[in-house]
Amino acid sequence: MSQTYPPEFQKFLQPTFFIGSDHPEVIEFAKKHTQGLATDKEKAVALYYAVRDSFRYDPYHVDLHPDKLKASVVLKHGFGYCVEKANLLAACARAVGIPARLGFANVKNHLSTEKLIRILRSDIFVFHGYTELWLEGKWVKASPAFNLGLCEKFEVPAVDFNGMDDAVFQQFDGEGRQFMEYVKDHGSFDDLPREQFIAELRAFYPHLFEGVDVGGMNYKWEA
Repeated sequence: MSQTYPPEFQKFLQPTFFIGSDHPEVIEFAKKHTQGLATDKEKAVALYYAVRDSFRYDPYHVDLHPDKLKASVVLKHGFGYCVEKANLLAACARAVGIPARLGFANVKNHLSTEKLIRILRSDIFVFHGYTELWLEGKWVKASPAFNLGLCEKFEVPAVDFNGMDDAVFQQFDGEGRQFMEYVKDHGSFDDLPREQFIAELRAFYPHLFEGVDVGGMNYKWEA
């Protein structure tokens, strides 16, 4: 049974340029993983695990072209980084009638790989993306970035989601060492704020943008 939401919630239910909840493949994926489930909480949990584990986390391929940041692109590629995967989860939630929005924060990765630190020249990951879902009268955060296989490889507990409590990055790894720390909150948005995203990337990683114009251009950085 569909729920009725006040007018101010419509922007969290409608498709946007990046959160393409009306894309046929997004709708198909969302319905496939929520078939037979009755409540929004059950559907949200199922979609979280589907997005978290069906798509490999890959922070080494970042394409900032507008068309490459759409939720449906993750379905095509089979992998994505945090922003892309959060975007897909939001799109799937909206596709089955669950209000969803995107949240962003800068995080400090205390156990980052040498490879990624070498590329970024920093252990700060800017504009880490997660999804916020409206469930049982409140916004709940869910970060589907790290797939289970990756967590097992690095011996880090996977982030689980129960539909009631925030599920964000792990504070500690399996041995009790500090893993992730949120250092700046950028707030919540009804669609991906691409220009703000790029501005934050430029501010922290200027070397990745040397001689590159990303205004509508297809720009990638990779190892």
